[in-house]
Order: sequence, then C-alpha cells, then structure tokens
Amino acid sequence: MAEPVILCLSRAGEPVAHRLAAALGAPVHGRAGRVARADASFPDALEHVRDLFAAGVPVIGVCAAGILIRAVAPLLNDKRAEPPVVAVSDDGASVVPLLGGHRGANRLARRIAAELDAVAAVTTAGDIALGIALDEPPAGWRLVNPEDAKAVMAGLLSNAAVTVTDDGTADWLAPLLDRDGAERREGPPGRASVALDTGPRLDFAARRYALGVGCARGCVPDDLIGLALGTMKRTGIAPEEVAVVASLDLKADEGAMAALADRLGVPYRLYDAATLEAEAPRLVTPSEVVFAEVGCHGVAEGAALAAAGPEGTLTVPKRKNAHATVALAHAPGPIVDPGGRKRGRVALVGIGPGQAAWRTPEASRMIVEAEELIGYGLYIDLLGPLAAGKPRHDYPLGGEEARCRFALERAGEGRDVALVCSGDAGIYAMGALVFELLDKGEGLSDAARRVEVVSAPGVSALQAAAARAGAPLGHDFCAISLSDLLTPRADILRRIKAAAEGDFVIAFYNPVSKTRRTLLAEARDILLAHRPADTPVLLASSLGRPEEALTYRDLSALEVDEVDMLTVVLVGSSQSRVTAAGRMYTPRGYARKMGDGR
Repeated sequence: MAEPVILCLSRAGEPVAHRLAAALGAPVHGRAGRVARADASFPDALEHVRDLFAAGVPVIGVCAAGILIRAVAPLLNDKRAEPPVVAVSDDGASVVPLLGGHRGANRLARRIAAELDAVAAVTTAGDIALGIALDEPPAGWRLVNPEDAKAVMAGLLSNAAVTVTDDGTADWLAPLLDRDGAERREGPPGRASVALDTGPRLDFAARRYALGVGCARGCVPDDLIGLALGTMKRTGIAPEEVAVVASLDLKADEGAMAALADRLGVPYRLYDAATLEAEAPRLVTPSEVVFAEVGCHGVAEGAALAAAGPEGTLTVPKRKNAHATVALAHAPGPIVDPGGRKRGRVALVGIGPGQAAWRTPEASRMIVEAEELIGYGLYIDLLGPLAAGKPRHDYPLGGEEARCRFALERAGEGRDVALVCSGDAGIYAMGALVFELLDKGEGLSDAARRVEVVSAPGVSALQAAAARAGAPLGHDFCAISLSDLLTPRADILRRIKAAAEGDFVIAFYNPVSKTRRTLLAEARDILLAHRPADTPVLLASSLGRPEEALTYRDLSALEVDEVDMLTVVLVGSSQSRVTAAGRMYTPRGYARKMGDGR
C-alpha cells in the first residue's frame, strides 16, 4: 500500500492538515490559491483526488466528505482493491473512513482520531461489533479461505457461538474470546481458525516458511511450480505458510522463479553468493560443483536459510527434478522482513501529452509505486502533485542513453524506478532504447541486465491530435519522424515517398528544430506529387496544455516557419476531409460496404 496523502482545500483546514502531516509523516497537497503552505499544489480537487485514488494512493481529505465521494464515485468497482479514503472535518472534530475500511482506513481513522482527540466514525460492522477485521489479518499471517469471510462475519454479527483455535501466538484473535460462550482450543503450530457453531469457519496460516529455489536457465515455470507445490504437499506444508521465494541474485531474471512467487502471492528476494555461502555450515547437501559455478555451496538451501533468518532451521532439504531445486526453511515466528533485495524494476511510463486527464490509471499507479523518478525534467514536472516528495533524477534533452542506463543501474540495485516519457514510452521515446541496451548488454552491470521492465501505454501525440481534430486516423495511417539525428536523411525521404504513394494519413513527429528546417518542406513537395493541393493538414501544438493550438492548412500552403518542435503535423490522405464545422476525418469506406450489400 502506498503512503497516504493529506488533501487540504482551504486555509481553515490547514492547521489540522499540517498537524496530521507531522504525526503521519505524510505530504500535504493543497488547493492552489487557497492553501498557503503545501508540499504540492493542484488546481482541480475532483480531478486530483480521482488521480490519486486511481493510482492506489490512500487519501486523507481535510474537507467535506461529499467532495471525496463525488471525486471517486466513477471509479468504484472492487472494494478489495480500493485504497483507503478518510474524511476529516476542517476543525478536526470528526474523522470518517469512507472507503477501504478493511484495507487500512479504519486503522488510519482511529490513529487520526487519537492524534486530534476526535471521534472516529467507523461504520464497518465487524469493527464495531467485534473490534477486529477477520479478512485483514496482521502482517505475517494469511487468510486461507477469504471466500468464507462474509459468512463468518455475518454469523458473528448474529451472535453465533465461536471457537478460536490456535497455538497461542494468534493474540490478534483475542477480542473474539470476550464474547459470551466463546471457547479457545489448542491448535497445530502456525495455524489458527475461527469456527462458528452454525458451520462457517475461517482458517489462518502464519507465514513462517521461506522457499529457496534454484533452476536451470530458461526453466519452464510449470517445472519449478510443480516441484515446489508437490514438495509442500508431500511434507504437509500449506502454500499459505510460505512467506517468500528466495534465490541467488544471478537468477534475478529467471521467469520461472518470478512466476512461482506470483503463484504463491509472496515477494521474490535475491541474495548474493557471499550471503548464501555464509549459510554453508547449515546446509544439508553442500555441493562443490555449485560452488565452482556460482560461488556458494548451495542455492536453494542457502537462500531458504538466509530468508528465514539466523534462528531459522532447514525443514526440507534440497529436492530436485531435471531442471529445478527447492528447499524450505522454518522461522520461529512469522517472516515479515525476509531481507535480501528485490529484483528491481524499470517502469516505462508514458504520461501522454501532459494533462492528468490523459494519463492512464496504470501509468499513474506506476508513478506512485516507483521509489524514484527519472526523465527529462519537464516531463516529471508535468506529473504535478503525483511526483511530489519522490526522489527525482532530471536529465536534459539529448541525454537519452545516459538516463536509460542510469534507470537500469538503479533498478539493478533493487529499486523500483519509473522512466518518465511524454506520450507513449514505446513511440519515439525511451522504450526501444531500454530494450536495445538490454539486448546488447554493453556497459551494463550484471544486475542491471537482469531487472524487470514493464510498460504502461500512453496517449501519443498523434492520438491526441486526432481526437482534437475529429477522426483523421479513421483509415490507414503511419508516423514518420523528421529528425535525422538518429535516422539517415535518405531513409526518411524514402519512407515519406512510400507513404505518399500508399496514400497513408501521415503524422510527422519532430518536424523541425532550430537547425533542421528543410525536411518538412521536402516532405510537403513529395506529398504534393501524389495527393491534391487542398489536402487538409492539421498543425497541433502543445496538446493538452493551456497554450494548446490547432491550425488547419491546405497541403500546398504549409509553411515551415509556423511549425516548431512542440507541433505534430498531421497530413490527410487524398480522402481526408474537413467539415463545415471544422472537424477533420478520413472515411473508412463504410458507404462502399453498404452500397454493395456486404
């Protein structure tokens, strides 16, 4: 769960907002022009709350509850995934958890109320009647059968008799024993249950096992997953008892291991050879062959022991099949922090033309999840409050390879970083360069070559321009960059000629620069040889920003001097039209389809 943001809409609420910020260590986001002091400012409260909520950020609004409700209402669909939303009155007298009660909102509301000496208006039935949320066990415990939580909670609210079974360590279930007729029984180690006399039952498992794994390069995920699940079944260890999948850092990019961690719903942690070799005295099946190959005497057993900690014991020594090995170590208590490092991730984030409304929720979520932001400074600035408080590494235009290498190396150290691009990261942006660097591998550390890379689609400039214009991309189209810094001039001209002959709608990116002024004019002349002089051309500048401008020209009247680097030039095909109302479109051919009866 991301750290919360405190939202303040007026000066009346500022004292309360800053008091909570100091208590919770959270940033204050204030309405521009109304809040004197804030870590970040925003112009539109509804849009900003919606952006934070879609990105999974808990919101504490020092404002009227109705504002928060109206902001997030269009996004409500799954209470199991929605972040907490808490409303606090300007005077701090009332605290109301609106959403995410069982995902931290109730706890957050009570903490806020204690700080402000206020009343937490918790309305979640289980919290009021039972003082406990059974579908949200504490860290280190897992609910085995969440699908039965509703029936058990309903039974408890109907005063059904309850029996709590545990090994004496599930003290968080103690509130249930205060009920009339409640009974406690001794249970097996690391397990707990809440059973009603009417039949429904919830089972809980303490996450006290670390699963160490090793495998051959390119192992099929099912081979490793099958070995792991089969080993646990044969030894009586439930998958819910596993806290972490652990291995050697040289296996960071092994897809089968990541798939196993995803299957179990646990983190994937990595340890260097020296850390695993320190566990050699505790290994059951040390191997000189493994030591000669990777620098430690055991991967699966060593990783399991490292993750379980110094008090852990090797419960299941190495088991193997043709392609993989697994081992299990048991810790004396729930494993909350297994140590090691994460694989590290580079998120290629396309933020669209710049305005928040054109940024996808997935892109916003990746920004929130990132520990650091890397990119051209202007693009990071366009994130506004979403980037507030995050470490950022700004690069100038022209520093593309340096910023991509830096992002990969930071991720190689176990960080989750976002490489921020305008538009779509895979369209004339950093996506292709990141994968090219990984493909070649030159000058990158071993860890950087093994990081995870994910990408969020963004609204590209050609899409934004087309949406503003009408539907100019209604039929076949292409995009051509007129920058000859990366593409030979002859290749650019060849592509323009091919697109002209094919009668494609064309989006010209990077149409001009201070020193490059001739290619756009050459493109115009090539196109005039293949389509009418009155072919519509759209000049779309600074899309999605206050200074946005749309201008139409006939192809024959297109002048280089009215175009700059912030302009996308959209040239229609021979079929493109501009309506009397000033909307540009390219017919798809439906009239022809309907005319011949097909």
